[in-house]
Amino acid sequence: MGVESWNSIISTPSPTLPQQGGGGKEESRGKGESLPGARNNHPLSSRLLLALLLLAPLPAQALPSFSEVKQGYHSSDAILLDRHGEVIQRLRIDKTVRRGDWMKLNEISPAMRLALIVSEDKRFYRHSGVDWRAVGAATWGNLWNSKTRGASTITMQLAGLLDEDLRQKTGGRSVGQKVGQAVSASWLERSWRKDQILEAYLNLAPFRGELVGVSALSQRLFNKFPSGLNEEESALAAALVRGPNATPEQVAQRACVVLREMQPPKSPPPDCSRLPDITRLLLTTPATPQRDEGIAPHFARRMAGNLTAPATIRSTLDARLQRFAADTLRRHLRELVRRNVEDGAAIVIDNASGEVLAWIGSGGPLSSAAEVDNVLARRQAGSTLKPFLYAQAIAEKHLTAASLLEDSPVNLPTGNGQYIPRNYDNRFKGWVSVRTALGSSLNIPAVRTLVMVTPHRFQKTLAGLDLPLEQSGDFYGYSLALGSADVTLASLANAYRALANGGKLTALKLRPEDRSGSPRKALDPLATFVVTDILADRNARAATFGLDSPLATRYWSAVKTGTSKDMRDNWCIGFSRRYTVGVWVGNASGAPMWDVSGITGAAPVWHAIMDRLHAGTRSPPPAAPAGLKQARISYEQNIEPARNEWFLPGTAQTRIRLAQASARQPGIARISQPLNGALYALDPDIPPANQRIAFTSDNPSAVWRLDGKRIGKGRKIDWPLWPGPHRLELLDEKGKVVDTVRFEVRGAGVKDNRNK
Repeated sequence: MGVESWNSIISTPSPTLPQQGGGGKEESRGKGESLPGARNNHPLSSRLLLALLLLAPLPAQALPSFSEVKQGYHSSDAILLDRHGEVIQRLRIDKTVRRGDWMKLNEISPAMRLALIVSEDKRFYRHSGVDWRAVGAATWGNLWNSKTRGASTITMQLAGLLDEDLRQKTGGRSVGQKVGQAVSASWLERSWRKDQILEAYLNLAPFRGELVGVSALSQRLFNKFPSGLNEEESALAAALVRGPNATPEQVAQRACVVLREMQPPKSPPPDCSRLPDITRLLLTTPATPQRDEGIAPHFARRMAGNLTAPATIRSTLDARLQRFAADTLRRHLRELVRRNVEDGAAIVIDNASGEVLAWIGSGGPLSSAAEVDNVLARRQAGSTLKPFLYAQAIAEKHLTAASLLEDSPVNLPTGNGQYIPRNYDNRFKGWVSVRTALGSSLNIPAVRTLVMVTPHRFQKTLAGLDLPLEQSGDFYGYSLALGSADVTLASLANAYRALANGGKLTALKLRPEDRSGSPRKALDPLATFVVTDILADRNARAATFGLDSPLATRYWSAVKTGTSKDMRDNWCIGFSRRYTVGVWVGNASGAPMWDVSGITGAAPVWHAIMDRLHAGTRSPPPAAPAGLKQARISYEQNIEPARNEWFLPGTAQTRIRLAQASARQPGIARISQPLNGALYALDPDIPPANQRIAFTSDNPSAVWRLDGKRIGKGRKIDWPLWPGPHRLELLDEKGKVVDTVRFEVRGAGVKDNRNK
């Protein structure tokens, strides 16, 4: 290769072209000696080809223009953009080929451009589509040598990629195709610039297997963008154009030839000793499954839906917030790994528009099921449903925020036996206000509230908030107060957004053009304000969470945590004036966590995301809606400190007395154990004297009477099981029966020695 030829290649200016483009799919041809497994060119006499070219008319718009090719090009991926147009996810749609983005010529390294030209078409910048010198050499070589030699230029190969009729069939192109290819190449040279021809070829040429175009090749084989390809990598890529099906050894030999020809005149020969090993490693290592690239894989899959062709989709996500939320969640999960926590999810919603700003479906590398989208997976809601229960009870005027509820043991009969709820810490606080009960997430008062509202009506309210409850209220029973129903993080966060919007609900928006619909009333606006005020009251939650916890922010916010049965799910959902943030942590497998509470589980992630959102955004408390009245209240016996409280019309009070407190609901008993109607069985393998059950009560001075006989006094006594039906009574200090249960012990072969 001469000095003039080499300088003309490396000094060719790179044009500035639009980002998008178009293209086609076709195998490219090389010139010069062919590799085994390479595409062979059909030999033609140069005189015959010249004559046919002179006789053949030039095609009139037979091939598309450069701009049309670019506009028609598409990658094999669906591209997800954030709200600002930044690419945040690539999702493989076309499984037949792998194409990357269209690369402008100045986005492809000079080494790659040089390698292609010296390998395929050394006189690319001198000919007008057909290299007659190469045609003559190929004709002579084919006459006297057994080794077929081709003469296709880059322009001719591009014509074959653009025209379906010119595509190479099995056994090579026909004479007619070869002539048509040459004619089309001449037309391309008249209609396109050289830099456009080279750019299009580099984007459309197939390399190996499913890889089409330099973008897919460089990222798949070399894990870098085309702009970063060095001389060695470029030589290997050019060798693959010549022989896409060649063996690694053959590709390495050809790459060494290309690398040598890429060197300036009088340069020392390149060191090709590494090429065989590198080529073998690149081409023989089994291809690992290509993961979708980006920061929002789960959201992208939801957005792509049933796409059958690649497309570009603009979303409502914010790339910077998405990265921050994902990084924050993963860092916190690493801290929880010793507590058997491996997964999590988060969502951020704009309150006014309903636009989803962040959607993290999984904890990533730590998860054993990273492909599961936990924003949409159904999990047990835990205590996160309590705000909606109290909002309904307050709206129906069963309760006010100042009403007293008794936090003490309760047994409720159900169709499947007795339901005995417990508080998270297994302690009871006696009489508490609704404000304290909700703020501190006490279970027993919530169950007592559901007795007033009824599970059936509460289920209707939750369904009206678009929570995906599949069963009736009677199916869930009183456990619905404690979140026994399954919900998704997305639906739960949007329901809390309804609280932030005064009880009005709209659908979430995932695309800027989505319509959320007209707001509809899902909750009473006055009751919603009262509940929101409670959720924002750090004093109300102090009994359980303390004054200083991740739930407390320096700006106005309202928040609730929840933990499902057996610590399988942990939630933290809350909102400010502008944003709603929902976080879930747990295990995709459903395995229980170890010693994880609302404070140590999801809440720290919620707090960090909220702080990021409000780094420069204010969140003042909302104004009370018209109709609410605020009054100064005090409690008899100083059950709670005096304070100002909100009341719906007609419910205001100033002095709260125990006589005004809610009476015990039907079915509530003072005997905690045994349950009414319980059935016990003696184990024949255990000595009868060692088989006992505990009678328990919340009254430390109560007197126990079994089958008419006094058997003890105190909060708890142990009783040795005895066969037969029994009647257990609990007496107060005055001997009055305050509670009675019946149970039965079954067993055989036990002698009655009680009177001996």
